Amino acid sequence: MEVKDAINKAKENDQIAFNFLLDTFWNDVYGFQLKRTNNENDAEDITIQTFSKAFDKIKTYNENYKFKTWLITISKNIHIDLIRKQKKSIRNTSKDNDNHYFDIVDDSPTPEDKIITEQNLAKLLRDIKKLKPHYQEVINLRFFQELSYKEISEELKEPINNVKVKLLRAKKLLAAIITKT
Repeated sequence: MEVKDAINKAKENDQIAFNFLLDTFWNDVYGFQLKRTNNENDAEDITIQTFSKAFDKIKTYNENYKFKTWLITISKNIHIDLIRKQKKSIRNTSKDNDNHYFDIVDDSPTPEDKIITEQNLAKLLRDIKKLKPHYQEVINLRFFQELSYKEISEELKEPINNVKVKLLRAKKLLAAIITKT
C-alpha cells in the first residue's frame, strides 16, 4: 500500500490504512520524541497521543505537505503543551538573586475531592463494562494494572503495534460512551 492511498483510505475510516500509517511512521515520531524528551515512556505516550490526534483529524490533512512532517508537527505541539502544563504546576520564585526556592503547589485532594473521585471511578468502571471484552481487557492492563505496552503485548500474545491500536480504539470508544452519558 502506498502512503497516499493509505491516507485516502484512512479518511474513510479504513482500519487497515490506520494500521499501515501507524506502522510506517511510528519509528519516525517515536525517535523524534525520544530525542526531545530523553525518556522512553514520555516519548511513547506523546507518540500515541500524536497518532490519536492525527487519526481524529485525518480529514484536515493537507496533501501539499508530507504526512511525516504533519505528524512531527502534531507531536511537537503535544510535547510543548506537556511542558507548559508541567511549568504551571511548579512555579519558580525567588526573593533575591542568591536565595532560590521552589514554591510547590499543594495538589493533595480534599475530602470532597476524594468522594468525587470515588464516584467518578465507579461511573468510569460502569462505562468500561459497556466496551467489548477485548477492549475492557486492554484498558484494564494499561491503566489499572499499569503494564507497559511490551508487557501487554506479551500478556495478550499480540504484536505491540496491535496493542497500541487496540488501546487507541478502546480509548476512543470509551470517550464516546462517556460523552453520551
